[in-house]
Amino acid sequence: MPGWLEAGAWGLLGGAALVVGAAIAWFVHVPSKVVAAVMAFGAGVLISALAFDLAEEAADTGGLVPTTVAFLVGALLYLAANIALARRGARHRKRSGGQQPSEAEQGGSGAAIAVGALLDGIPESVVLGIGLLGGGGVSVAVVAAVVISNVPEGLSSVAGMKQAGRSARYVFGVWSAIALVSAAAAAVGHLALGGASPEVVAAITALAAGAILTMIADTMIPEAFERTQVYTGLITTLGFLVAFTVSRLGG
Repeated sequence: MPGWLEAGAWGLLGGAALVVGAAIAWFVHVPSKVVAAVMAFGAGVLISALAFDLAEEAADTGGLVPTTVAFLVGALLYLAANIALARRGARHRKRSGGQQPSEAEQGGSGAAIAVGALLDGIPESVVLGIGLLGGGGVSVAVVAAVVISNVPEGLSSVAGMKQAGRSARYVFGVWSAIALVSAAAAAVGHLALGGASPEVVAAITALAAGAILTMIADTMIPEAFERTQVYTGLITTLGFLVAFTVSRLGG
């Protein structure tokens, strides 16, 4: 299988986890505390993958200073895009309560939420795509982190969309499109960086990692803490330890 096609398949797997979460939220009543707990667990999983599979590898390959700069740039780029989308109604796109505005309350908020969800998924897809460069296999820990975190992301966001009165056609159209774009982003990331130097690949990895960490702190943890309160830290720690264990066993 060509590398770009394999990268696209891994990206599609990550995106499909969002659709699974969306379907669960639409057809099954999941208590808000369960949604929040799974979100906290997913946040811990992603943080572990960032620390031990992405940032560490980028620093080993590209050096500490370039990695630090790229990581910060990724965070700033995500912040800028997120601020712009928040002004258009996407601030609470991962919230399962009544925080998401309806289209009647804020026109264009549905499109903003869809773009915001896409913004959250692209860095993860790019990381999956470039992980196959050099002939190596994709990191089991990173794939597990993306899949485990995407299920509660889709679940929580769609629970909020449903409360805001958005239709099944809209909801599943959005998440199916995001799954396909995630696959494309992974494939394009692999193709675009196929001839790049290891230092450039390391910088892009760090940039994506910075965006992902900012997303975790800005969208996932607030949703988790609202419902799980003092247990959020413990649940997040459990997610971190599970992913760390997977990473060590996989290495």
